[in-house]
Amino acid sequence: MSAEERSAARGSRRAGGGREAQRAERRAAILEAAMELIAERGYRRTSLAAIAERAGLTQQGLLHHFPTKELLLIGVLEARDRWDAAAAASGSWRTGTLAQLVEYNATRPGIVQAYTVLSADSVTEDHPARDFFEARFRAVREALAAALRAEFGDALPGGLTPERAAPLLVAVMDGLQLQWLLDPEEVDMPASFRDFLTLLGTGAAGEAEPGPGAGEGDREK
Repeated sequence: MSAEERSAARGSRRAGGGREAQRAERRAAILEAAMELIAERGYRRTSLAAIAERAGLTQQGLLHHFPTKELLLIGVLEARDRWDAAAAASGSWRTGTLAQLVEYNATRPGIVQAYTVLSADSVTEDHPARDFFEARFRAVREALAAALRAEFGDALPGGLTPERAAPLLVAVMDGLQLQWLLDPEEVDMPASFRDFLTLLGTGAAGEAEPGPGAGEGDREK
């Protein structure tokens, strides 16, 4: 290969890398705009056109990165999970950390609403979010079981194994979110989750650890 050809090849690689960086930046801007608007307006009242405008793109430009609203919301939830995990000290989950995460979720009802609606819709056949939620619930159960085993060993104080307790934790967190969204004046989601931890026998109801995103406003999961 001649010097001119090598130079052209390097330029092509740099251009390709620049395009990938630009693509990543635009996706990040779209996700940030979507989270902001969902937090402000709720899931149903947030349109793709409004998200595109907030991100500084045309709606066609947004659709190039996220062809449907469902796929965009999956991206939002994936980003939320990444940020929540990072805020929880690189995934070092404990029951007290989970209680603080529930408390943090009570400050972002729009994102919780999007998660609840999309997860419920995903049970239908061929829904675009089905694979995401199947994989997510499986990973969450495994992570919670591992966290409970690291904290309590092979059995919790109430006698359950970590593997049996993990689905209950997921069910209570998601079920409380639904009840809280429907009747926030009557359902104190953080307090109810701490009550469940007491019933589970973890003794975490009185713990107070710094919560994910504390002091960072409403920016993310």
